[in-house]
Amino acid sequence: MRHEHAIIHHRAIDFWSARAVLVVICLQLLVINDLSFGPRWLAPAIEAALLVPLSIATAWTQMATHKAVDHEHWYAIGRFRVFIRRTALVMTGVISIMNCGSLVFLVQKLLEGHAGAGTTLLVDALNIWVTNVIVFALWFWSTDRGGPPTCGLVKRAHADFLFPQMTLPDRETRDWLPGFVDYTFLAFTNATAFSPTDTLPLSQRAKLLMMAEAMISLLTIALVAARAVNILA
Repeated sequence: MRHEHAIIHHRAIDFWSARAVLVVICLQLLVINDLSFGPRWLAPAIEAALLVPLSIATAWTQMATHKAVDHEHWYAIGRFRVFIRRTALVMTGVISIMNCGSLVFLVQKLLEGHAGAGTTLLVDALNIWVTNVIVFALWFWSTDRGGPPTCGLVKRAHADFLFPQMTLPDRETRDWLPGFVDYTFLAFTNATAFSPTDTLPLSQRAKLLMMAEAMISLLTIALVAARAVNILA
């Protein structure tokens, strides 16, 4: 296919990999301490309610690209891709707020001495940390070069992140584009090293996102997890 939107066919797995939100929903339901706004089921219910139409729209987009033959078809697909991105951003924002709220409540309970046993504290800290990695992988994936709706259409000069493959002169890597797994690796390394590793932030929003993730990860590990290990020791 020669159409500029043909990238949808080759990167279809990325749109479904982003359903990692299901993992987040499970983690939120498995939090031991009471660390959520309102009932425990509220956040997972909101996220599931957003995930269902998001998945339907994604499936429709994948099928529609096989039948698109003129500009009007591609215009409709483009509008759906924008809808998908906006819905994904709202869902990611909800997860971010809920996860940060859980961390605040956990730190508050820790300072008040009501955080429970060391084992439960460590489990909740790990839960928050894993959720943090997934949610920022979604943020990176949804914002870099305008997100999935413009995947393959934005020049490298406008990229938010500089991946190692983008610096290679080989023709094979000239058209290389990062996928969801690449952003997950970026989020994981930033959450463990508290700084960029092999991928560098280029835009201000990318730097702010990486700073926010590193700060949340640092609080989770330095305050909560360290306190849990101290209790267990």
